[in-house]
Amino acid sequence: MSGSANALRDNDTRLIALGRDISAAQWAQPSLCTEWTNHEVLAHLVIGYGVAFSAVATSMLRHRGRFDAANTELARDLAVRRGPGQLLDELVALARRPRGIGRLFPKRLLLGDHVIHELDITYALGNESAVPVSTVVAVLNTQVRVPNPFVPAAARARGLNLLATDTNWARKADGPAVAGQAAHLASVLAGRPWALRHLSGDGVAVLSTRM
Repeated sequence: MSGSANALRDNDTRLIALGRDISAAQWAQPSLCTEWTNHEVLAHLVIGYGVAFSAVATSMLRHRGRFDAANTELARDLAVRRGPGQLLDELVALARRPRGIGRLFPKRLLLGDHVIHELDITYALGNESAVPVSTVVAVLNTQVRVPNPFVPAAARARGLNLLATDTNWARKADGPAVAGQAAHLASVLAGRPWALRHLSGDGVAVLSTRM
């Protein structure tokens, strides 16, 4: 099993345990992923592990090829049909044996997706990140090095000198500096402007224009 696969497995185990302690009222609250409630974010994670290719294709046809709109529809529909407890149980099973697109999606990108969406829930609830810093560093490395057609984090990071203040991680570049906690950096690079307030440096203004 690869390092990314191990990290994803360990992170999912922790994420599922964290999810068991979230109340029904908290699941119903808006997440930092503006299209979805926390409940719908959880549904999205289940979809990423188990949705059939045909379901994605059908939804994209309805939305004239727009993946984001299809992705939003699939998550909302699943959240209507399954409660958070059911979705957590399904996530347990799918983490062990993914189906559909979950079998082919690169593990390092799945890890990033799961971490960022956990932060969407955690920060929306007013809590601090519970993701191990080493895991966030793995996500940051993927964000700045691996082009992602769904989340243009590498483009947002281009030319910026990034520094994590809570761990030994930096991405050197010739442009202006951006400093902050690793989880806040990862959240912003994933397109969440909420975390900009927690960053410092001349590059924050540049980064804010790339949201």
